[in-house]
Amino acid sequence: MRIAVIGAGISGLSAAWLLDRQGHDVTVYEQNDYVGGHSNTVEAPGHDGRPVPVDTGFIVFNESTYPNLIALFDHLKVPTEASDMSFAVSLDRGRLEYSGSNLKGMFAQKRNLVSPTYHLMLRDIVRFYREAPKLLNDPSSVGMTLGEYLVRQNYGHRFIYDHLLPMGAAIWSCTIGEMLAFPALSFVRFFQNHGLLKIKNRPQWRTVRGGSRTYVKAILETLRGKVHKGRAISSLTRLPGGVHVQDAEGLSETFDHVIIGAHADQALAMLADAGEEEKRILGAFRYQANRAVLHRDPILMPKRPKAWSAWNYLANATRERQAKVSVTYWMNVLQNIDRRTPLFVTLNPIVEPAQTHKIREFIYDHPVFDKAAIEAQGEVGRIQGVRRTWFCGAYMGYGFHEDGLSAGLAVAEALGAQRPWTCTDASPAGRNARPRGRRSCRRRIEGVARPIPAMTVFPPRRRGPTVLDRGAAALSLKNCGPPPSRGKRE
Repeated sequence: MRIAVIGAGISGLSAAWLLDRQGHDVTVYEQNDYVGGHSNTVEAPGHDGRPVPVDTGFIVFNESTYPNLIALFDHLKVPTEASDMSFAVSLDRGRLEYSGSNLKGMFAQKRNLVSPTYHLMLRDIVRFYREAPKLLNDPSSVGMTLGEYLVRQNYGHRFIYDHLLPMGAAIWSCTIGEMLAFPALSFVRFFQNHGLLKIKNRPQWRTVRGGSRTYVKAILETLRGKVHKGRAISSLTRLPGGVHVQDAEGLSETFDHVIIGAHADQALAMLADAGEEEKRILGAFRYQANRAVLHRDPILMPKRPKAWSAWNYLANATRERQAKVSVTYWMNVLQNIDRRTPLFVTLNPIVEPAQTHKIREFIYDHPVFDKAAIEAQGEVGRIQGVRRTWFCGAYMGYGFHEDGLSAGLAVAEALGAQRPWTCTDASPAGRNARPRGRRSCRRRIEGVARPIPAMTVFPPRRRGPTVLDRGAAALSLKNCGPPPSRGKRE
């Protein structure tokens, strides 16, 4: 079949890669002048003048909750290395600072040793780690927001606003207000599945050696001549025998199927003849635009070097609930870059880095996971494959790379392809991306029955939250391997 894939982020690339392996005629359109979406590696001058690859979007993954990404990297022989995922908070340019990595970091600010409110925050952290998992088996928590849960459990102001919400805002690149409205069940599941409710034995995080462009290049090697950069799609029109695709320059082609691997709002804007369900479901997802600046200025790090961490949450005294999150990623630690070349990526800087220290900047859109978005995730299957149009993206899960990859693979498999490894799907996006009414273990596409890997259910619907989503069953590398008894796949 002739299949168009719109968007060359992880979702679109994975769908195109898998369908191309199956022998389909695939064409990929990407509006940017580079391929990869949030996998955007740029070069910065090193201390010796040689270029240093630095990631500015997707940076890290872990060995527990990214099983398909690890399997993909193994299949493509993408080299990876251990990373660091320490977290620090710096408020009002040092009025309060701490890092959770070790005792030195926790008490980098000496007065924290004798601060009653700081010790109360530490006690609340331990209490939250102990109590939060109980929420997963509490039927009354369905529909509850994180803010409502924290008030119900009587957590202290400092724990809420100086620890938990900053951490959540840093993870999802959203505002404090949006974190308060975040579904409590989804928040706790994510934290539990990622080992964030543990003091010790948290998952080992890793990064791609040479930057995420390494894996993008590996995929592009298999799609030679099929990926078109700088080709924005202006409209899609569904016809009885195919889908008419027109780009911004007025050029058009017709395909048997179209896969839209773009953000939900972008996907909806492309549909010249959007149906009511497409409008309702895709229109439920909102996005937050965030500015990422690659620079060398330590002014956007904690004031005390002992508090410096891989992720550094920054805020001023006048912080408002709807103010954009500001986080500095210490790239030397995250990507094992020589510290003689200080490199930082700051999301929404609270102060501008010196112009002489700026290197590059980008705008990245991140999904906002409010109640409407969570409900819409479970409805995406209703519009999959309707009028030969498919959708995939990280917005169908938690917004991360495993989610985007799982959604792309699921759509490709709905069209008859099969991933060259067996792996329990850790991401809810894989389940949500599958077409409604065709979720059995075997599905007939174009007259060929194909096995469909087991997927987890997300979100729980009309029942207590008993099914874990992303990271369920503490997945590890041993869960992934070549498909049994299917012969060698090239």
